Amino acid sequence: MKVLHVITDLDVGGAEQQLRLLLRRLPVPCEVLTLTSPGPVAEGIQADGTPVTHLGMTGNRDLTALPRLTRLIRDGGYDLVHTHLYRACVYGRVAARLAGVRAVVATEHSLGDAVIEGRRLTRGVRTLYRATERLGTATVAVSDTVAARLRRWGVPEQRIHVVPNGIEAHRFGFDPAARALVRTRLGLPLDAFVVGGAGRLVPGKRFDVLVRAVTQLPGVHLLLAGAGPERDMLRRMAEQFGSGDRIHLLGERDGAVDGAAADGPGGFGPDIPGLLSAIDVFVSPSPDEAFGLAVLEALACGLHVLYGSCPAVDELPADQAPGARHFGLNVHELATALRELRRQGPGRLPVPPVVRRYDITRSAEALLSVYEQALADTPARRCSPTAVPPRQGRAAALPPASVSLPDPARSPDPSPISNR
Repeated sequence: MKVLHVITDLDVGGAEQQLRLLLRRLPVPCEVLTLTSPGPVAEGIQADGTPVTHLGMTGNRDLTALPRLTRLIRDGGYDLVHTHLYRACVYGRVAARLAGVRAVVATEHSLGDAVIEGRRLTRGVRTLYRATERLGTATVAVSDTVAARLRRWGVPEQRIHVVPNGIEAHRFGFDPAARALVRTRLGLPLDAFVVGGAGRLVPGKRFDVLVRAVTQLPGVHLLLAGAGPERDMLRRMAEQFGSGDRIHLLGERDGAVDGAAADGPGGFGPDIPGLLSAIDVFVSPSPDEAFGLAVLEALACGLHVLYGSCPAVDELPADQAPGARHFGLNVHELATALRELRRQGPGRLPVPPVVRRYDITRSAEALLSVYEQALADTPARRCSPTAVPPRQGRAAALPPASVSLPDPARSPDPSPISNR
């Protein structure tokens, strides 16, 4: 079995890091193709020994990428194509079928009730997704919550497979030495109460709620790891409330795979394991998550966690994650919860059972089973010569350049069609 993974980009992100972790454990030959932005995760995947190809796609409407992608897939002789993230799923499924690939699997990493990959769901996005989903063999949901959303969209039950995300728990264990080092190098008092968060700084993550809550707690510091368009707004908000010296925006941080500290253009900055060791409470304010990897990583470090949405925790009995607590999207409620934890002196908790449940090795084993089933269900499924255009003139058989793929960033307000 030879597998090609097609992903939209390989910048630092949950889906990208998840792919790298899985590639280390899948016992089949794999290659990776990124449509845009090879980024630091691409370098890591190549260092692990997996080839990475960059297609050089310029945007959602770059239809010239489709014949190139089709040709690369066909020439690679792959038995199965596995797509990740919205744009790669749309283009990758079409190209894989044009190339005559036997089975096509897609993982839905970031489908929320109202957003996909942090962008609003619209009628056009939903219609295009459903149309191209039919070209695949199987669709993988990272949680039961995402599987339910796919069913509501009309994806047939038999095509949906739940393969939860996974982590390497040992990389996030509490390290007292790292705690002292990070606090010292960031100029934080060793006895300060420090709150942490991590994720893309985009509106849907609602880090504005976290920043505003911390500004109401004198003496409390916030370490926030992540990059995105809301960074400047969050900085201005902190300064407006007179808390600029307590709100630390660390920028993009890696380390979920390598566990190595990072020194960026702005000087020292901890990796994610170092950040988790340095803080006292982790907050994930996003109200619409597909899984909740950051919450799991924090729980693996023995932290108390306050979260707005985390299917990885919510789908299990409460005793699986006793240190995790849901809160509504309310600044006062969050500030009150943080104030109470500060008064109690939270300390470190035992690593809860939920962390062991989501081990990355188990995820890789489950994904391999999906591959095997997809190939077994289509033992002779190859496009006929009449269905697959010859190499010369192939572009003429593809959608004309006037066809436009909906761009989530530019689509109108969500349609009245319900996602629930």
